Amino acid sequence: MINMNMNAKESKGMISRYLHGQFAEHLGRCIYEGMWVGEDSPIPNTEGIRNDVLKALRKLHIPVLRWPGGCFADEYHWKDGIGPREQRARMVNNHWGGVEENNHFGTHEFLRLCELLDTEPYISGNVGSGTVHEMQQWVEYMTLDGTSPMADLRRKNGQEQPWKVTYFGVGNENWGCGGNMRPEYYADLYRHYATYVRNYGDNTIYKIACGPNVDDYHWTEVLMREAAHMMDGLSLHYYTLPSGEFFPVKGSATDFSVEEWFQTLRLTLHMEELIVKHSRIMDKYDPDKKVGLIIDEWGMWTDVEPGTNPGFLFQQNTMRDALVAGVNLNLFYKFSDRIKMANIAQMVNVLQAMVLTEGDRMILTPTYHVFDMYQVHQDSERLDLQYESPEYKLGAQSIAKISAAASRDQSGKIHLTICNLSHADGESFSCKIEGADQDTYHVTGQLLAADALNAHNTFEQPENVTPTAFEVSLSEDGTLSFQLPPASVAAITLA
Repeated sequence: MINMNMNAKESKGMISRYLHGQFAEHLGRCIYEGMWVGEDSPIPNTEGIRNDVLKALRKLHIPVLRWPGGCFADEYHWKDGIGPREQRARMVNNHWGGVEENNHFGTHEFLRLCELLDTEPYISGNVGSGTVHEMQQWVEYMTLDGTSPMADLRRKNGQEQPWKVTYFGVGNENWGCGGNMRPEYYADLYRHYATYVRNYGDNTIYKIACGPNVDDYHWTEVLMREAAHMMDGLSLHYYTLPSGEFFPVKGSATDFSVEEWFQTLRLTLHMEELIVKHSRIMDKYDPDKKVGLIIDEWGMWTDVEPGTNPGFLFQQNTMRDALVAGVNLNLFYKFSDRIKMANIAQMVNVLQAMVLTEGDRMILTPTYHVFDMYQVHQDSERLDLQYESPEYKLGAQSIAKISAAASRDQSGKIHLTICNLSHADGESFSCKIEGADQDTYHVTGQLLAADALNAHNTFEQPENVTPTAFEVSLSEDGTLSFQLPPASVAAITLA
């Protein structure tokens, strides 16, 4: 039995909705086929964007969407993606499969997608192969409400009013695919480029600098020391790789052992150490936490599905992915005083996706269901939740068996999300709620679980893994009682 204590009157700060952000890169079938099919497609669409995907993603209330990359961003020249589509320049996607891009999905199409999803855009600018002038002109094109060459060009292309664009990344992975730069060099480049990312009218841009790769603490030190006063956010990228290595193999998405299950969850829990250590450096230069830690690439990265283009990064999505998603979201809430945004990679058909498409068919993944269950925490008040997790042991190693978070939303509902990481053992819970009038509450529970660790949804069986109701009792003294099976994710609401 795990005994929890939740204080419904003790706030631990706000859980920003931006921790539920998404990422869509020009990679594989994420944009083309996944979201964009064109207005002439037999697949039902709205202005070229497929309706089934729109409907599914709208349900998640996605707060922010990052685009066009990723590594693609630092080879993307935005003027190639505006104007009449038949006249747009074609290009080769050097990073992802060497396929040809026709640039039919560009700035206007992306910002229209954001409008249809009711989400805020997060644009990644090109530092690696672009110029200061090019970046300055893109911001002007999108946000200037006045007369200028770029604003007039936007109007000529059919957009009279400027868009609202808050989030802008000045480069991506400039320590790697974005230029293989040293932090000292990039810090100077960031200061240079960011100077020309201007605010026009009432549009105020939140400037995000390229931050470290995993545990490169030196990068964080240099960027905070040299450029913190010119940035609003600093990014961090960390992927959960089942093998712990990118090469020679990361591990299969669906064919894995109990040992690989355990190691995957152990590695995803490493995110907490990264957050703590990078935050400690940020606190040194920014004790008031004005600069947000932006975890704009995270999630599972496995080997691609057999028979698919290795450059398209198409992978299946199992209960293991669901646990990875739940654990990370619970962690982001815990450190929400410093983490101001997170963007899972990626939204459709790539890496740890929300939805998968095949022709005119679409399925929801276990990760989608976790984001759906957890969206109750968006813009809620994090509550104090105390518990001691038993150890989950395998061989000589051990990790925490339980990951959990609690919040109260703006309507007064109390929410509790819990992950049981153990592959074999269920668990009983008792959660005493202090400071709430239990007589006024009605309790409900949702459970995501399956008979197999590698259970996943397919186009032939799209509902193998879906949430179900499960029993939760609330006693007269305000104690919740419930049981979770192995390898499960639960969401409990007191309404």
